[in-house]
Amino acid sequence: MPEERRRRSERLFLTFPIRVEGSDANGAPFSETTRTVIVNRQGARIHLKRAVKVGQTVKIINILSGRTAIFRVVGLVSPRTDQGGEWGVECCDERQTIWGIDFPPLDETAAGSSVLLECRRCRAVTLSRISIVDYDVLESAGALARECKSCNQTTPWSYARNPAGPPAPTAAASAAAGADRPAATVTERRGSPRVALRLPIRVRSWQGVTEFTKTENVSKTGLAFTTEKVFEVGEALQITCPYNPAGENIEVRARVVRRSDVAGGGRYLYGAEYER
Repeated sequence: MPEERRRRSERLFLTFPIRVEGSDANGAPFSETTRTVIVNRQGARIHLKRAVKVGQTVKIINILSGRTAIFRVVGLVSPRTDQGGEWGVECCDERQTIWGIDFPPLDETAAGSSVLLECRRCRAVTLSRISIVDYDVLESAGALARECKSCNQTTPWSYARNPAGPPAPTAAASAAAGADRPAATVTERRGSPRVALRLPIRVRSWQGVTEFTKTENVSKTGLAFTTEKVFEVGEALQITCPYNPAGENIEVRARVVRRSDVAGGGRYLYGAEYER
């Protein structure tokens, strides 16, 4: 699409040495010398060893030029590892740039995209403007952290899958899905038969949450598993199946397509679909 091509054309794979100052996810102050991975008109993708909170602000100094600006942390754009992770950050002042790059001016219609986003907690749908950094995080991690007026708190938002509202679920669908599983959020490929296999797996979220559990069933396109950990529908995960702690493992990317309560409480049944 023209809009997507325009966005990609504004991403520059440039490495600037930078210093990031602020508070980490635990509230401890830090100062880290690191680098950019990509810069764009509104922000950058940066590498950080420290974990930070989505929505917080950090000060970034371009070491080459000495220019400084305040940036908002939008979210992770790659899974966190022992070496850190890549974060999307957006400059709080749209008129300010610390990269020393003169981006061509945007007309009013190209200044941003409007997209229907859906709160994954209450399923409220709203038309929102998103920036290039928002777009990268949404496409990579599958969700954005935004304020929800209905929930009265910050919640995960992703693309609205059924803006007109969900169809009334059948009794069979309700029994299979559980009370908190919206019928419109389910994306299953019925052409791939499921096999009831209990395989050891490792599940890693992009925020660094790691869970070791077993599959309930598997297919060519995905798998189901249970855990006490909370993942959101639409969230991107890194899954190793089967997982062998003593051998070589292959980790693949998957996305949560459904979640339901397990009888007895305290655990959830997830369906995850592999991404090609």
